[in-house]
Amino acid sequence: MNATRLSRYEQAVVRYTEWLLRHRWLVLLLSLLLIGGLTAGVKNLKFSTDYRVYFGKDNPQLLAFDEVQNVYSKNDNILLMFEPKVGDIFQPRFLEAVRAFTEDAWKLPYASRVDSIANYQHTEANGDDLRVQPLIGPDAELTPERLAWMRQIVLKEPLLVGRMVSPTGHVTGININFTFPPVEQQTQKELPAAVAATRALRDRYLAEYPEIGGIYMTGSNMMSNAFTEASRADIQTLVPLMYAVIVLVMALLLRSGWATLATMAVVVISAVAAMGVAGWMHILLTPPSAAAPQIITTLAVADCVHIYTTTFALMRAGRSKAEAIVESMRVNFTAVFLTSATTAVGFLSVNFTDSPPLKDLANIAAIGVMLAWFFAIFTLPAMMALLPARVPKARDTENSRLTRAMDGIADFVIRHRNPVFYGTLAITLAFSALAFKNEGNDLFVHYFEPSIKFRTDSDHVSENLTGLYSMEFSLRCGTSECVSDPEYLRKLDAFAQWWRSQDKVLHVFTVSDIYKRLNKNMHGDDPAYYRLPEQSDLSAQYLLLYELSLPFGLDLTNTINQDKSATRFMVFFKHLKSKETRAVEEQAVQWLRENAPELETHGVSPAVMFAHISKRNLESNFTSLPVSLAIISLLLLPVLRSWRLMPAFLLPNLLPLGVGFGVWALISGEVNFTMAIVLNMTVGIIVDDTIHFMTKYLRARREEGMAPEAAVRYAFHNVGVALLVTTLILVAGFSILAQSAFLPNSGMSILTAITVSVALLIDLLLLPAMLLKIDRVRAPAAETLPVSQEMSHEVLASK
Repeated sequence: MNATRLSRYEQAVVRYTEWLLRHRWLVLLLSLLLIGGLTAGVKNLKFSTDYRVYFGKDNPQLLAFDEVQNVYSKNDNILLMFEPKVGDIFQPRFLEAVRAFTEDAWKLPYASRVDSIANYQHTEANGDDLRVQPLIGPDAELTPERLAWMRQIVLKEPLLVGRMVSPTGHVTGININFTFPPVEQQTQKELPAAVAATRALRDRYLAEYPEIGGIYMTGSNMMSNAFTEASRADIQTLVPLMYAVIVLVMALLLRSGWATLATMAVVVISAVAAMGVAGWMHILLTPPSAAAPQIITTLAVADCVHIYTTTFALMRAGRSKAEAIVESMRVNFTAVFLTSATTAVGFLSVNFTDSPPLKDLANIAAIGVMLAWFFAIFTLPAMMALLPARVPKARDTENSRLTRAMDGIADFVIRHRNPVFYGTLAITLAFSALAFKNEGNDLFVHYFEPSIKFRTDSDHVSENLTGLYSMEFSLRCGTSECVSDPEYLRKLDAFAQWWRSQDKVLHVFTVSDIYKRLNKNMHGDDPAYYRLPEQSDLSAQYLLLYELSLPFGLDLTNTINQDKSATRFMVFFKHLKSKETRAVEEQAVQWLRENAPELETHGVSPAVMFAHISKRNLESNFTSLPVSLAIISLLLLPVLRSWRLMPAFLLPNLLPLGVGFGVWALISGEVNFTMAIVLNMTVGIIVDDTIHFMTKYLRARREEGMAPEAAVRYAFHNVGVALLVTTLILVAGFSILAQSAFLPNSGMSILTAITVSVALLIDLLLLPAMLLKIDRVRAPAAETLPVSQEMSHEVLASK
C-alpha cells in the first residue's frame, strides 16, 4: 500500500517499527534492563499458609468466624487419627503410644493445647468431693480390668464419641491446637514448621510402635499446608510440561527454530516479569495465583504468532525481512493491542469477586498479558531483525494445507449462510439454556487430588472418626455468669438433641453435657442424676469446682467466654457439599429463631465460609460481566466504527460462555469457587479471535473495497490458521493446567478449554454468517470470487 494511503496512525506505526529495526541493539538493551528490574521482585514472593486468605477482609462469614475465634481459643488444629494394626484401641501398648504421643505433642512448635482420651479429664465422686484426673495417667497400669473400665467410660461419653473416639472404639484421635504469632509478625514459615514437626513425630511413633497400623493427619492447619504443597507441586511439574508443549506446537506451526526461540523468549520474560511485579506488590501466592505463569504463558503466544505468520506470508510473497516486519506490525498492531487490552479487561473484572487469591490471579494475569503485548511490539521486532529467518515455501508447509482448509470453510459458510447461521444459533442457545442448571456447590476437602495426602487422610478420618467439616455457634445467655442458668442449659441441650437427629452429624459439643456429668458426679455417680441441675447456684458451684480441678492448658477458655455470658457450641459432620452446608446452617438458625430466639445467631467455620464463597463469586458475575463487556465494546467501537456491526461482535462472544457452562452442566453441574470466575476470565480471552477476524474483514472491506463475501474469504485465508493454532495452544495450555492437583484450578481450566474451543467454532461459523447478514452490500461479481492464496499475497504486498 502506498504510504500516502496510510492514516496518520498507521504512518506512526510504520515509523515506530522502522525505528525499532534501526536501533535493534538499543531496544534489546532497554528490554534487558526493564526485564531485570521487573524480575528482581520475584525474591519477594512468598506462599500463603493460611486458608483465611481466600476470603476478603469484609467477608461476613470470615468476620463472624474471627469474632468467635477471638472470644474463645483459636481452633487452628491438627487432628491425628490413630488406628491399631489389629483389634480396637483398648490395648496396653497402643494406649501407651497414645498417652506418650499426647505428652510429646505439647512440645511441638506453637502447640497451645492437646486433647486426647489419654488426658481427658475424667470426673467421679470421691465421697463429698469431686475427683478430676486424666483417664490414662503417666503411672496408670493398663490391666485388663482397667481397660474394661476405660472402655465403658470412653464409649459412653458424648464429649468423646464422634470426636476423640469412634463409636465402636476401633480408632481414636489426638487434637492439637496451635497458636501462631499475629499475621503481621508471621514469616510464613510457622505453619510449615509445625506441620513438619508433627509429621516427624508421627513417623517416629509409627517406627517405635508396630501396634499402630496408621496415623492419619487432618485439620485446618493441614488444609492450609495442602494449599501450599499443591501450588509447589504444580509449579514443579506443570510449568515444564506446558513449555514443552508450546515449543512443539510453535515448531510445527512456524517451521523455524529461530522464530520458535524468539516467541518462547517473549513468553518466558512476560511470565517471569509479571511474577516479578507481583513480588514488588507483595502478593502472597496461593494455588490460584500460582497458576498465573501458566495462564500468561498460554496467552502470550498469540501476539507473536500473528506477527510472525503475517511476516512469513509477506516474505514468501517477495518482501524483504525488514519490509515484512514493518508491514506485519502495521497490519497487526491494532488487533494485537485490542486483544491484549480486552483480555486484561476480562481478568481485571474478576476484582468484583470476594476472594483475594482469585483477584491476585486475575491481576497478575492482566499484568502479564499487557507485558506480553509490550514485548511483542517492542522487543520481538528487534529480535526478528537480528535472528536468521529461513521461510519455508508455502507448498512445503502444513500451513498451506490448513489455509486451503480454511478457504473451504469460508466457501461452505458463504454458500450455506442461512442454515449455518440458524443452525449454529439454535444449537448454541440450546446448550446455553442448560447453563442455568449449574450451582455453586463443592467440597473444600476435595479441592485436592487424592495424590495430596491431606485429601486421602481427611476422607479416611471422616469415614472412621470425625469430620473436618464443622459449625460453631457462640450462644449468649445475656448477662455475666448466666451460663449456669438451668433454662439456658435446657435450651442448649434441646439444640444439641436437634443436631444429633440430623443426618451426617458425627459429634456435638456442648457444655450442657459437662453439667450433666457433674450433676451425676455430685450425686454419688448415680446414673439417675445424669441430667441438668435444676438450680443455678448449684450449677455455678459445680462449674467452679470443676474449673479449679483442671490442669493448666486444659481449662474451659475454649468453651466458655471470660465473663461467662456465652458458650461455644460445636457440630462436626461428615463431608458436606456447599449447598448442604448452607441449607443446614439456615435450618439451625431457623430452629433457634423458633425455639430460642434470644440465642439466635449464625454458624461459623471454614466450611461455612467456603460454602458461601462460590455462591458469592457466581453472583458477582451479574455485575462484573456487563461492566467488562461494556468496556470491551467501547474499546472496539473506534475500530468497528459502526453500531450496526456490534451484534456481530457481542453475540459470538456471549454464546461461548453459555455453551461452556451448558456443557459443564452435563458433565457435573457443580461450580466451585474458582470456576465461578471463568465467565469474566474467558470473555477477555475469547474476544481475541473475534477481533482478529473482524479487523481482517474490515480491512478487506474498507481498504480493498471487497464485497462482504470476498472479505469473509480474505479473513479466513489470512487469519484462519492463526486463530486455529492460537486456540490449539490455549486449549493445550489449559488442558495441562487441568492436571493440577488443586481441583479448583483443574475445573477452571477444563471449563476454560471448553469455552475457548466453542468460541473458535462460533467465530468460524456464526460470526461470518452474521457479517454476511448484517453487512449486505451489492458488489461486482468479480469481487465475490474466492480469494486465492496468490491473490491474498498480492493484496498484502500492495499495502
